[in-house]
Amino acid sequence: MSAGLPVRAEHLDHEYEAEGERVQALVDVAFQVAAGERLTVVGPSGSGKSTLLTVLAGLQRPTGGRVLVGDQDLTALSETELVTLRRQHLAVVVQDPRRNLLPYGTAVDNVRFAQRPAGRGVRRRDPIELLRSLGLDAVAHDRVDRLSGGERQRIAIAAGLALDPDVLLVDEPTSALDARSRDEVLDLLERVAGEGATLISITHDRVVADRLGGVLVLDGGKVVAP
Repeated sequence: MSAGLPVRAEHLDHEYEAEGERVQALVDVAFQVAAGERLTVVGPSGSGKSTLLTVLAGLQRPTGGRVLVGDQDLTALSETELVTLRRQHLAVVVQDPRRNLLPYGTAVDNVRFAQRPAGRGVRRRDPIELLRSLGLDAVAHDRVDRLSGGERQRIAIAAGLALDPDVLLVDEPTSALDARSRDEVLDLLERVAGEGATLISITHDRVVADRLGGVLVLDGGKVVAP
């Protein structure tokens, strides 16, 4: 497992246009996460959480401020350089696990598929060993569309770890899960963080925030509590 990289947001602003009006999604957002530590961003719907995640991942460029992953300023990188950075250092797991996975493939297929874009010299984790380390070896050869929501979410996280990222960004990891599945996913995320990766999670669920810790509260695009 990676030793993690620090992540720093410096005075982030982000605006976009919706129905002819300008929307201020992020307002002077600033924080830092040390290498191997965890941050849980909490807030109501429309608070800017998901926008923040896409900006941290380099999927959107902020209209002001900058994001640093390690010593690299994402706002100064080209699109090609951002793709390389994500391939080598950063993984994103989006909210709906169906968007992360090949539904008719097995868990192993999905981990291997996540490794396909990697070039030479990029760290890869053995799919079977990775699934075993995450407690998913019993479903390694089962089709994803036949698994529970909690199992699919855990496999999506496993696919995110396929290239041994230094930073893992997770959007609403327990959305629409029952209590048991939620606890299984949180157990997995705690294990991931304990092995060294820097973990940044987005959630509206205070149970998730209490478990993962390192809480940052957003409201109206602004940091209202550290």
